[in-house]
Amino acid sequence: MANKTLKVGIMSREEYKKRTIAIAKGEYRPKRGEPKIWFESVRSMAQVLSSENQQLLREILERKPSSIKELEAATGRKSSNLSRTLKMMERYGIVELKRERRTVKPIVKATDFKVEFGLHTCCG
Repeated sequence: MANKTLKVGIMSREEYKKRTIAIAKGEYRPKRGEPKIWFESVRSMAQVLSSENQQLLREILERKPSSIKELEAATGRKSSNLSRTLKMMERYGIVELKRERRTVKPIVKATDFKVEFGLHTCCG
């Protein structure tokens, strides 16, 4: 798999709400190359991309498990914990949980991350 870089941004919930409203009203148009995934803080991003979760992504890349149960056996993590973590990562576009027959196969979608943030507001 080729490396896929996911561009993420950090913006307060309040600023994100303003941005979303401005986009809906047609007052702001997201620029080309702007992050599509936003975290509320560096801390929230760090929780999603913790060392433990980075190791989990490496395990998926290396072992290519065909199911969460197989990943559970490989990592020693409980399936409820794995499911919760993988679903959260899926919401951020980091993994895809592909349903195949009666199993769910985890697939890594992003291998590199570019973080963008600043002190300016997006929409004036």
